[in-house]
Amino acid sequence: MDNGTATLERVEDTLQLGSRLGEQLRAGDVVVLTGPLGAGKTVLAKGIAAAMDVDGPVTSPTFVLARVHPARQAGKPALVHVDVYRLLDQHGADLLGELDSLDLDTDLQDAVVVVEWGEGLVERLAQRHLDIRLERVMHSDVRIATWEWVRTTGDDAECSAEEERCR
Repeated sequence: MDNGTATLERVEDTLQLGSRLGEQLRAGDVVVLTGPLGAGKTVLAKGIAAAMDVDGPVTSPTFVLARVHPARQAGKPALVHVDVYRLLDQHGADLLGELDSLDLDTDLQDAVVVVEWGEGLVERLAQRHLDIRLERVMHSDVRIATWEWVRTTGDDAECSAEEERCR
């Protein structure tokens, strides 16, 4: 999956981008969704979920922190949708500890983990993650999305196109 940028003029465009990205994700992948309130993070997660063909409606898990959406097909990864917005006020919040305390019914290595508001908190979940940034264009419904694979261990260098998904 290449890094990229897209202009999203409609909600459907955001869903389509999520679907395109979701088709390429595999078990063990971590996706970090960053952007202001109302930027479309949950809509993008819905598109990812649709492409992954997982159970359950995808809604913002703000008050439960995480929801597991099992795969409908055997051998396919589940989707763990996490929203850490409520943890942002906690200095040094330990996302791994929080996820562990939720007693999720899945092994994170067998799932795709999508984290809203996870920047600065999820780096320890994987050696690399897909960073997706959504920005709103002022006085408009248009969003600008940028995405790139980022190495989260070692020197934190971005992944180059020659490196297969930072592995």
